Amino acid sequence: MLLMVFGPPAVGKMTVGRALADTGRFRLFHNHATIEPLLETFGHGTEPFNLLNEEFRRRVLEEAARHGIDLVFSIVWALDSEGDRDVIRSYVDIFDGEVAFVELRADLNTRLSRNGTEQRLLHKPSKRDLEWSDANVREMESTWVMTSEDGTGVATDLLSTHPHLVLDTTDLAPEESAARILSWLESTTTSTAGVSTT
Repeated sequence: MLLMVFGPPAVGKMTVGRALADTGRFRLFHNHATIEPLLETFGHGTEPFNLLNEEFRRRVLEEAARHGIDLVFSIVWALDSEGDRDVIRSYVDIFDGEVAFVELRADLNTRLSRNGTEQRLLHKPSKRDLEWSDANVREMESTWVMTSEDGTGVATDLLSTHPHLVLDTTDLAPEESAARILSWLESTTTSTAGVSTT
């Protein structure tokens, strides 16, 4: 099974993913696991960076699916981007549709506060320039649709045909978020679509 955890930067995707992995139910594959090794060599957004980033992610997902590994994959998803929608759909296909979506939300001030936490900076060296990183969080907030609160755009077909949980993490510890997600997963199946909010 692929549990895709998405939401805006610094909402807690990796941290909640680690809490889920700590339960023993899933293993974690967070988006910066492929970003960080490529940045120094190629630079963000360059052709080789984009090519290898996508190839690495796809291969990890393929091998997880092939070996029956239940995986949490965290990602920032522009819900209004056809390109992002097509990539996400290809990930869903790798797992033969055995996918659930967890959308994390938190207000901008909470996310800016989390942006400089020790755990985040430990695993995401590219975020250690906090002035740049805070500006990046604000810029993405103003230009991308990253939660269904603002509409699902071209992502509607995926989010309406697979289980979809919306979870506000503003006042939740990662372990509590993980517990709510696992409880929700137990109450639903990948053949039952619909949005749940907790």
